[in-house]
This record gives sequence, structure tokens and C-alpha cells, in this order.
Amino acid sequence: MSLYCSSSGTVIPRSLVGKARRNSGFEAPSSFSFHYKLLHNLSRHIGFVPKFDLTSCSCSSSLMEDDHKNLGFVSEAEDYSKELDVAVRAVQMACSLCQKVQENLIVQSKSDTQVHSKDDNSPVTVADWSVQGVVSWILSECLGSKNMSILAEEDVETLSKTSSSGLLEAVVKTVNECLAKAPQFGVEAPKSALSASEVLEIISRCNSVGGPAGRFWVLDPVDGTLGFVRGDQYAIALALIEDGEVMLGVLGCPNYPLRKEWLTYHHRYHRIISKLTPPTSETWDKGCVLYARKGSSRAWMQPLVQCNKKFVWPNHARQVSVSSIDDPALATFCEPVEKANSSHSFTEGLAHSVGLRKQPLRVYSMVKYAAIARGDAEVFMKFPRSGYKEKIWDHAAGVVIIQEAGGVVTDARGRPLDFSKGAYLEGLDRGIVACAGASLHEKIIDALDASWASSCL
Repeated sequence: MSLYCSSSGTVIPRSLVGKARRNSGFEAPSSFSFHYKLLHNLSRHIGFVPKFDLTSCSCSSSLMEDDHKNLGFVSEAEDYSKELDVAVRAVQMACSLCQKVQENLIVQSKSDTQVHSKDDNSPVTVADWSVQGVVSWILSECLGSKNMSILAEEDVETLSKTSSSGLLEAVVKTVNECLAKAPQFGVEAPKSALSASEVLEIISRCNSVGGPAGRFWVLDPVDGTLGFVRGDQYAIALALIEDGEVMLGVLGCPNYPLRKEWLTYHHRYHRIISKLTPPTSETWDKGCVLYARKGSSRAWMQPLVQCNKKFVWPNHARQVSVSSIDDPALATFCEPVEKANSSHSFTEGLAHSVGLRKQPLRVYSMVKYAAIARGDAEVFMKFPRSGYKEKIWDHAAGVVIIQEAGGVVTDARGRPLDFSKGAYLEGLDRGIVACAGASLHEKIIDALDASWASSCL
């Protein structure tokens, strides 16, 4: 089979697509930093910057320029360093917000002011709207609100209802608490706390409809909400799309353990052991942000900013790459936890036919994309049930990160996913297949073609 370039329709051999770049882990140079315009009396703190005036930053040596390129910030076609820097910091802040809200959910047993239900009966928390408000505010303040366009999952209709006054109050409080800590992440905080009307206004800015032309951001404030309310895995996903192409993606995974062997342990066990482990131990450290820029051939991972530490770019970033495993018998595959919108039975049958013998890794959210990009798993397959339409915010950030880490993501026919049709992945053929490399991907696609006729999907 062949793959089709999404922009030109050119057919290219699948074996030439997504060749894995087997790079070892990389610790970013400790001396690296952008030369920002610093806040008054805070010049000694690298990273405290007012609204990211990166246009005035200067690199004093060719080594600094090489560092920029190595970290995936300089493109010959277009420089997305400013957008990527802002996006990573926004997601770092969103992760911090979500950790606090999730901990309160666990302690307070999901009080009514914290968890609500949307029309489709999926739970929506204070974190969903709060993250959307915080990210919208940061992108607008740091990149300019004039041409800012954001496509996001939530709207303000529920928050605007008279019956939702308690929920709105909780969201406003959470947003202001998060933004008050913005200097910790190198962002200038608002001069005063935002009012309820101001919070509603910044959330309502996320009203883009996407499409094939122009630039817009796509945000899933809490991907895997069921995992979030259960104290399990979830993600914050932010991507920049331009003329239908995903140009950069940032994926925050607040509960993803830095040691992959702990990923399969139940989250409650993880929390218990974390409390029993000495504070200085990194054994149970969790939480990371992965990011990549299209065409850089590199993907990166940062640990989350912990406690009262300050974010200093690039925050101990190290390069990640997909696994080198191409034998299905040795590969680990991921699939969604929820059975409502995907077929576990077909996935299991397909896994057996292709020779995947390991137990599937079932995790909520785009953490599955992170697992493949980090080399913790090799295959992600999702085959939605009839009538279910995939949303672009559930995939955009994860797709570009896997691709730049050396992997392959296509639909079930081997075609690139199309992010140019608005909020949905229109034209998706049967399902989504993400693999650590082209060889493994080809085996999955071939087995899928052979098995599909007998499926009931």
C-alpha cells in the first residue's frame, strides 16, 4: 500500500514514511536560555518575561543558534519559536492548575461545584473551563489578541446560565489563582484579578471553526475527563494549525510517571507509594510536557514544574524518540479505555491476527500518543463505532509529536489525517493507526485490510 501526501495528493511508498530517528535521550544544555526583556528588579531570574517579547531577543553566538535548532525552534521555512515557547509555558501552567483541581476532587469526593455533566453526559469539571480560560488569556497576552483564533472543546453557554453561578464562581477563582502564579512560569500576571465577565470573555474567544485556510490554535483543555475525575490519566493538548497542517503540538500529561514501568500500576497505588517515598526521591516522579514542531525531526519532553520552583527554559528538556521494536510479538499496543465510541473486540482480533501478544495498555486520553512518542509503547489503534466522529482536538498535538519522534500516524487506509475540515476529522477511513515505525505500521495496515470485511463496524 501507499501513503498520500495530504497537501499534494502525491503517492509515496509507505516504507519511506515516518522512518524512526533513533536518537538517544538528550539533556538540554544548562547554559541555554533566550535573552528576554526581563521584569523590573527580576533580571537575575531567567524566564521572568513580560508578555514574551521574543522579537527583541538576540543570540550572542553561533553556538546559541545551534542550540535553538537542536531544540526544534528554528525552521528554514518559518520560525515558530515564539509560538512554541508560549504554548509550552501555557500547558505547564495548565498542568499545575489541573493537578490542584484533581487533588481537590479526590479529597472532596467530587462535589457538585466541581463536576458537571454536558448534554452528551460526559463529565465536565472546573478544570475544563479554567484551563481554557488560562490558555486563552496567555496566548492572547503573549502573542496578541488581534489575530488570535482558537478552536476549543468547551463553550460558555453552561457557565453563562443563572443556575451555574456556583460553577462560574469556582472557575473564576481557579483561573485567578493560576494566573497569579504566572511569573513562576515566566509570564507577566494580570495587574488585578479577573472578574467573572472577563473570565467569560476570554473563554468565549475560543470560537474558531477551523478550516483549510489561515492559522488557528486547537485546544482540548482536559482530554480524558473520565480519567481526570477518577484520579487517573488525562492530558492537556494544544496545537497550532496553519492552512490545514499541524505546525506544532504540546501535550501535557500531569499523571504520566517519568518511569514507564509505573504506568501500568493503578493510580491509587501510585499515590500511596508516593506518600511513603522520601520527598527527595525521584522514583515516583510524575508529570511531563511533550512538544514538537513540524519538520524538526525532533520531539522533546520536559518534567513539570514542581512546587515553588521556577520555570527556566528549556526546563531540563530531553529528546524523546519512538521505540525501535518492529516485531509485533514484542510490541505493546494502546487502545482507549472507553468502549462507548470504539470497538475493543475488533482491536483485539486485529492484534491477534498481526501477532501482537502482549496485554493492551488501556489508558485515558492522548497519553497513548505520549506513550508511543516516548518509546513506552509501539502501537495505538482506534476504530470508532458507526456514527462517531473524531474531533481534531483529540489528535492534533499527539500526531505531530509522534511523527517528529520518528513514528507514523495515518487512517486505516494509510492516509495522513486531515485537519483542514473544521472541528472533525472528516473523510477518516475506518479508524486511526499510530505506530513506532513504518515497518510495524505496514504490518498493521495489511492485517487491517484483511480483517475488515468480517468486522461489524
